[in-house]
Order: sequence, then C-alpha cells, then structure tokens
Amino acid sequence: MSQRAVNDFTIRVATVNGSGSQSSNLVLTNAIYRLGIPVAPKNVFPSNIEGLPTWFDVRVTRHGYRCRTRDIDVLIALNATTWVSDVAEVRPGGIVLHEAAYPVAGATQRADLTYYAVPFAELAKAHFADKGDLRKYLLNMIYVGAIAHLLGIPEAAIEESLRGQFKKKTAAIETNMHAVRVGLAYAREHLSASDAFVLEPMSGKTEGQLFFDGNKAAALGCIMGGCTVAAWYPITPSSSLCESFIQYADRYRVDPATGARNVAVIQAEDELAAAGMVFGAGWAGARAMTSTSGPGISLMAEYVGFGYFAEIPGVIFDVQRAGPSTGLPTRTMQGDVAFAYTLSHGDTKHVVLLPATVEEAYQFSMDAFDLADRLQTPIFVLSDLDLGMNSWLTDPLPYPEKRFDRGKVLDADDLNKIGSWGRYRDVDSDGITYRTTPGTPHAEAGYFTRGTGHDEEARYSENPVVWTRTLDRLVRKHDTARTLVPQPVVDDEKRKVAIVAYGTTHHAVIEARDRLREEGLEVDYLRVRALPLAPDVATFIQRHERVYVVEQNRDGQLYGIMRMELPTHLIARLRSVRHYNGVPIDAHAIVEPLLAQERQPAVIAE
Repeated sequence: MSQRAVNDFTIRVATVNGSGSQSSNLVLTNAIYRLGIPVAPKNVFPSNIEGLPTWFDVRVTRHGYRCRTRDIDVLIALNATTWVSDVAEVRPGGIVLHEAAYPVAGATQRADLTYYAVPFAELAKAHFADKGDLRKYLLNMIYVGAIAHLLGIPEAAIEESLRGQFKKKTAAIETNMHAVRVGLAYAREHLSASDAFVLEPMSGKTEGQLFFDGNKAAALGCIMGGCTVAAWYPITPSSSLCESFIQYADRYRVDPATGARNVAVIQAEDELAAAGMVFGAGWAGARAMTSTSGPGISLMAEYVGFGYFAEIPGVIFDVQRAGPSTGLPTRTMQGDVAFAYTLSHGDTKHVVLLPATVEEAYQFSMDAFDLADRLQTPIFVLSDLDLGMNSWLTDPLPYPEKRFDRGKVLDADDLNKIGSWGRYRDVDSDGITYRTTPGTPHAEAGYFTRGTGHDEEARYSENPVVWTRTLDRLVRKHDTARTLVPQPVVDDEKRKVAIVAYGTTHHAVIEARDRLREEGLEVDYLRVRALPLAPDVATFIQRHERVYVVEQNRDGQLYGIMRMELPTHLIARLRSVRHYNGVPIDAHAIVEPLLAQERQPAVIAE
C-alpha cells in the first residue's frame, strides 16, 4: 500500500478457539467505535469447543460498509498452526503484529509487509505469574494494548470500552486494563507506530448507535410482539435467540404483584416436540414460537404441514448455517430458503420473512406474530449466523406503536350475530377463514381440528371435489399474503442492469454497487424481504434487461423460486450470482462474476 489508510482497513486477529480472545476483540471493536468510526466485526470460529483456529475480523470503514471484506491489512497473529497461511492472506503493504517466537523466514518473509514482534507469552508470564489459567485470557488484552499503540487508539478509549464490557466487575476491569497497559508500554518502547494504517476520530458517523446482534433483536421483538410461549431445543447458531428471550422475559414479563413469570418456556426433547408445542399453543390462542437451524427444520416438517393444513398460527425462527447434513454449524449460509418455503409433504407454500438488518430482525419478529394470526398459518423468519451472532452497529430499536393484529377470531358476541359459521368457510374470498379459540363461551364455538381431509365445516371428508376446493383456497390465502408481508425495498432509476438480493447479502450489495459505479456500471437494486414474492418484483424485472439474483447458497434458491413463479417472458432476464463458502459474502463476490457476465460478447441468435 503506497498511501496512508485512514479509517479504512481491516484488522484480522488469528487465535485458537477457547483462548478467550472474543472479549479482547470486542474491547478493540468498541474502542474504535468510541472514536466515532464505523466498524463491522465478523467472527469466524470453528464448531469444536477448543483448539482449532478462529479468526475475528474488525473492518474499519469510514464509508459505513457493514459487510465482510476479503482484504486483510493488519494481522494480529497468535496461532502458530496457521501462522504461514495467515501471513499469506495479508495484502501487500500490510502489517503483522505477532508472537515474537514465530519465525519470520521462508514463506512468511515477505518484503511487502512490516513485522512487529512482541513476546506476548513472556510478557503474560512475567506480569501475571500468579493468575493461573487466567493468564491466557490476559495475554489477549496485551495485544489490544500493542495494536492500540500502532494504530493510534487512545488509552482512554480502551479503558472506556473495557468498562462497558465488564460493567460493574471492578476487579476484572482493573486486571484487564493492567494487561492492556503492559502491551502499550512494550509497544511504546520497542515498536514505532504505523504510518500506513491510522485511526482518526470522526464525528456524526456512529452517534446514537449501539452494537446489537440479530438473535437478541429477534428475541426482543418476540417480547414486544406478545409471544407468551417459547418451545425450543438448543442448536447453533439459534440458541442465543431463545436464551435472550428467557432473559428478557425474566425482566419484562413478570407479574409485579406475585413475581410469577407470565410466559411459558419449554426446552423440548427435540425439535419435533418443540414444533408440536408451538402449534398446540397456537391452536389454544397463544402467540408461540421456536428457534432452530436447518437440521431442526428437517425434524419439524410433519408438524409444519399440520399447521399449514389445519391452519394454526405459529412462528419459526431459522438462523441458517452451512449444510448439507450437520454441515458447518458455525458458518453462515442462505441455504434453507427453498426448503422452508415448501416444507412438509405435498402441496405447501409458506410465508417466509427475510430480515437483512438488526432493525428488521426486531421488526419482522413482531410482524411474524401478526401475520401468523392474520393468515392462520406457520410463519418462518429466516435469519443467518452472520446476522444472528455477529454484532452490528444499529440505531436504537423503536418501541412498537401499533396494536396486535389477531386476525379473524370470533368471540361469543360475534357468534350470536352471525348465527352459523364454518371453521374452513371462506366468506371474504381472500382464502382466510374465521376461527374461535378454546374456552369461547358459546355452544357453536367448538370444531374438530384435523390434519386429514376436511370440508368447510371441519367435518372429515375424502371427497376429491372438497379436497381440491380446500387446496385452491389455500392458494388464494397465499396470494393474499403477497400483499400483507413486508414489501420489497426498491431503488429503481430505470437502468438496464439490476440486482436482486435478500437477507444479509444486502450489505455486500451496498458496497458492490459503489464498486460497480467506479467501473462505469450503474445498477438498480431490489431487495426481497419476504416470500411469497410481492407483485412489485415482476414489475421491477420487466423494467430491466438483465437482473442478477445474488444469494449465499450453491444452487441459487431464490433464483429458482423466481423462475418457477414469474411469467415466462421474464425468466430469460434473470442471472444467478452465488456465494457459498461458509463465510459472509463480500463485495468482490458480486462485482467479479457480474462484470464477467456483463463483459461477455453478446450471443447472436441464428
């Protein structure tokens, strides 16, 4: 790198899982944020408990980009096993802060890098000989001090970040700050500050924002959305969603007079049982949810089909990870889209919400319960590990103002007025029928709920005409959902080329559009926020010659859904761009294949 990079570079910390580096990395991230500089942390960690390599990237970006980048400028190397390969990934002109015992020779002896050797292990042993197992954790704080000196992070910002991390744990704050000062003192004496990568305070970029992860935001949305039943089975990367829901419920859903918690949380024996509990609670009139990931979704298929056909509300959060099978439990992917959309047996199509931000993880959680009640059906909220478990800078989450939408629920007074009703009778031509809840004090309130054939009055039927009529009504309900789900976000300037994306891919698209503009290509953008596809999607594609559908899975699942559901004359306009290596998508993964296709000579039809 020939010029100074001010507030625009990426730091990678390479350590081993179980070393306690997460806390120090968050302290470093928060210290940069406290300088007013936008920062995007990404944690790439293995699924084993301890010992394998782990990486934590801190992207410093004055432009406010939130996606990962493959460009590594500053390496903090504390894993001997990956030492050679970690150095190989640093861009020319980068710097390497490393354990002094690692040899700078052979493959790692690159003339285009600047090396800063620090005896981290010796410093930790000399200053914290009495700390036992805690010493390895304090070693991480030593590198925070050293990198703070190299990049120009004020000591006060580190201390403020530490106090935020450990809150009222005074002893922990003092001990960790001592370790930071050890690193600072060594670096000041032995290392010259970097003049290539510099942090300078900014104003207005991060003011009022806070760090929040998507799982925690979704859990808060469940509280605000009136959820009173959570049934779950732990699975990475969704476990923290229900764990956060429990913490919020303990704080905000407790009867002040009796101290009783007014929600029910059940850890089921497996995901199948959890889904059964959700639909049982939904049938009884409660707002109920579960959270899981791909393997758990597989086990829920039978109950989800029952909820769809018996028309029972329930909310399922799928925090996606890389598959197939158990796959890569701690890596991210958008691989469950097609699976969730049609989960179960036979002709089913579900409503799927696709949040891209922390704010949407929160808002769509509330929306999911309203949609489940309004449509009387399972609602999927598809997040992913990147959104769910990584920290994101976000504006404060707003307190909800609208009332709950419970949909077409008949009480005793309603039943007295209408005289007769049928549980599966469509009287409004929107595919949505009326229901009652157990305990309604009226002789006509009861009906039989079954997952096998039934007619409009909820009576058992295997009549082919009745069966066809029921499935056709469910299609009408699905079409009604197109107008009720979160609508696409559209930036359309009538250009020839456009991008369609969804979920966390959105953040890479933001940067990719800037990079494409630098290459002389302006593109429009539509972000899908839910399935079924809204009518605006077809209209958008109609206005463009080529539309690139960008997603994080091998097979182009949204691309496939669009090809099945859009008018035939629009299909030829679609192109697929896919990223599926398990780490969050970056702008390069969009720009390079898109430009390659755009620069191909036009094919002349014979």
